[in-house]
Amino acid sequence: MKFDTPATTNPIDRLKVVGKPVDRIEGPLKTTGTAPYAYERHDVAPNHAYGYVVGSSIAKGRILAIDTSKARRAPGVLAVVTAQNAGKLGKGNFNTARLLGGPDIEHYHQAVAVVVAETFEQARSAAQLIHVDYARAKGTFDLAAAKASATKPKDGKPDTAVGDFDKAFAASAVKLDATYTTPDQSHAMMEPHATIAAWEGDRLTLWTANQMVDWSRGDVATTLGIPKENVRLVSPYIGGGFGGKLFVRADAVMAALGARAAGRPVAVALQRPLMMNNTTHRPATIQRIRIGTSKDGKIDAIAHESWSGDLPGGGPETAVSQTRLLYAGPNRMTAMRLAVLDLPEGNAMRAPGEAPGMMALEIAIDEIAEKAGTDPVEFRILNDTQVDPENPKRPFSQRRFVECMRTGAKKFGWERRATRPGSVREGRWLKGMGVASAFRNNLVMKSAARVRLERSGRLVVETDMTDIGTGSYTIIGQTAAEMLGLPLDRVDVRLGDSSFPVSAGSGGQWGGNSSTAGVYAACVKLREAIAQKLGVAADTAVFDGGDVVANDRRVPLVKAVADGDIVAEDGMEYGDLDERYQQSTFGAHFVEVRVDAATGEIRIDRMLAVCAAGRILNPKSARSQVIGAMTMGVGAALMEELVVDKRLGFFVNHDLATYEVPVHADIPHQEVVFLDETDPISSPMKAKGVGELGICGVAAAVANAVYNATGVRVRDYPVTLDKFLDKLPPV
Repeated sequence: MKFDTPATTNPIDRLKVVGKPVDRIEGPLKTTGTAPYAYERHDVAPNHAYGYVVGSSIAKGRILAIDTSKARRAPGVLAVVTAQNAGKLGKGNFNTARLLGGPDIEHYHQAVAVVVAETFEQARSAAQLIHVDYARAKGTFDLAAAKASATKPKDGKPDTAVGDFDKAFAASAVKLDATYTTPDQSHAMMEPHATIAAWEGDRLTLWTANQMVDWSRGDVATTLGIPKENVRLVSPYIGGGFGGKLFVRADAVMAALGARAAGRPVAVALQRPLMMNNTTHRPATIQRIRIGTSKDGKIDAIAHESWSGDLPGGGPETAVSQTRLLYAGPNRMTAMRLAVLDLPEGNAMRAPGEAPGMMALEIAIDEIAEKAGTDPVEFRILNDTQVDPENPKRPFSQRRFVECMRTGAKKFGWERRATRPGSVREGRWLKGMGVASAFRNNLVMKSAARVRLERSGRLVVETDMTDIGTGSYTIIGQTAAEMLGLPLDRVDVRLGDSSFPVSAGSGGQWGGNSSTAGVYAACVKLREAIAQKLGVAADTAVFDGGDVVANDRRVPLVKAVADGDIVAEDGMEYGDLDERYQQSTFGAHFVEVRVDAATGEIRIDRMLAVCAAGRILNPKSARSQVIGAMTMGVGAALMEELVVDKRLGFFVNHDLATYEVPVHADIPHQEVVFLDETDPISSPMKAKGVGELGICGVAAAVANAVYNATGVRVRDYPVTLDKFLDKLPPV
């Protein structure tokens, strides 16, 4: 099915199942510990061995020699695999560095060996016996020092320009020119990158934790040099990903190599330090923002430049992307520059681009609003636009940004905010409020599914879509139930298997909308087959309450499958609507904080998010997505930072003891409001993404609240007390 004209009324609009705050259908499995995660698949590969990955202890250079003899003789060891005996390996399309290093080393903790043994403890012990001689090469590990050597990225759209920014900025009545920095950040999900690999002849099965099954199936095949059809990936449950499991990582490849060498299935889980250094992370940025306005706060000129770093062949953090679309202004400029850094790979982490970009932009907007003497909420509303500012002939499909701001301000009590920073005290605490816009583009991806109506009257849905804790099982089940007029408890949803039709996968905020649209397409085809079997017209038949209603008669759905199951498979493809209309999601974040006047300790008291993100398919799971994103935003604002050893080129705090993330005591009451919205230009579901919108702008709202409380502006994240303690008002 092709979606190339805006959606009209369809069966989803009945909203008998879709749009309801349904509990997660896989919830009982997760809460009882019976949902099978990758490393716990004792049911699929009996008598599997264990692999332990050895990571490089240098960041750049070469392996001169590697001695595995002691490890091979250690108790229980079945095999040791290094680049010397792994055979010829390719490099997948989605990896910047090779997943098995040697002799060249490209980053710290790049995998150099895997030890396979009967038990995990034996494999770990033997791994300590491997001796590697390295020739260390000089590397570049400091973004600030490498900034001058940064160049224009080869791919994408690194620069944009509309009007004459320099001239307009010079003539502006009010000006801001400020630089902001965001640090390297880790995904820090609970479940490690883990895989069980088993060979059957020349066919490989991986039970793994991966967000994009088809992408990764192809990369495994490319890396191992085998046909894609000989690889099966199974990833039904994922214990968090946030983008860190979008691509194949060393656990999958090393498990496959280890299993081939040992002649047995092998389970590999990356140790936490390797999760931080061996896999991907959100790269640090340096961002310069210049804004010029008229005396009344209307933006005349806006420029956003960003510098980030990655390994050779990598890409930039697209931190300027939201600035191209969020605010009006006739004279505009954005630019991205990429430095070569020999740190572990920088890549997608929840809301790549917008999340770090808005950490800077939304402080800058507050700063220029203050200079113009305009309330921060009113400044944002004043500079709203209903068209793409870089292409005014291209309207937004839906843009209820102003309503988000107005609704949030009223609900949060914004009128009580003190206009003079540092002026509100409650005992030892300085109190303040902050606001920031939320913005994330709405992306759609081709997605397919297979649906089967069984003789029992149950409906089975199969697609390789994944659920990373987002609620995919439930919204897919709700979609199928709505389309066939069945209660949700008569729908079985099966996900995360590459033997199923290829879906959108989980990433880029496209998963929910795209995967359900694919299920919608398959269900349309199934409805047609059922109608034909019952001798009724599919376009007028109503599927309701387990029956098909047509021509004033009601026929039980099961009558269509009296002679056997009916199966249909289809997918949703997209035309050019995303080119004719700018599709984005919008919101507003409000935060209230208190800061200890003597110690600088920051506490968050209240948080509110107002979101306009199309039809909300399940308000309960959508709210969970937003409050989780808000929590990550608090971490980005106040504590999260991968600390770089700029001499040796690795992340020092590579565990959950020293990489700090928010805990329960850090997070106050969170409230989420969804505007009642549908977007018929997005998909037949009239939905959009929401899982990444919730993090965009949160960190800036926190930073702006800290400024309102203390009068001290911090432009370098995270906002830790050492950066403003000496500037606090007198106690």
